[in-house]
Amino acid sequence: MKVVRLVKKAKKGNKEALLQLIMDQRDDYYRLALTYMGNENDAMDAMDEMIVRLYENVHQLKKEAVFYSWSKTILVNCCKQMLKKRQKIVFLDEWESQESVHDPYRQSEQQMELQEMLKCVNEYQKEAIQLKYLHDLDYETIAAITNVAVGTVKSRVFQGLKKIREEYRGESHE
Repeated sequence: MKVVRLVKKAKKGNKEALLQLIMDQRDDYYRLALTYMGNENDAMDAMDEMIVRLYENVHQLKKEAVFYSWSKTILVNCCKQMLKKRQKIVFLDEWESQESVHDPYRQSEQQMELQEMLKCVNEYQKEAIQLKYLHDLDYETIAAITNVAVGTVKSRVFQGLKKIREEYRGESHE
């Protein structure tokens, strides 16, 4: 497997191998950072910080096959630390005020509808739904990124989607 081979090289100090791993998933990293940071510059700063941390810590990675899950967890932690420093949390509903010609995800009608729908759920449900459906991550990866149990992630997604359905379809359980 190409990833395992590259990770083994990166663990031995091969910077080019680490760079290749990052470049292979750069779009996924960018979208993930943008989800948390809310603007391009901060997303790029978070990615820069992730790269430094990956370089410093790749030798500690036990299972080469989980490199991308591990690196995305590091990226999310970088984003959260940057947001904590600013004492601000940026969610999808703040994206509407951001302008970007380069980001087709923000400009789509479907994305705008999703932003509106996510206003009715709490921040944990919103985060879980974003990671699951915007970034196509599995429950185990989301659990690792958010540092909660898999069952908690499933519950957050389920309850958030239920709340969205009730809000936008007028469903009621009375």
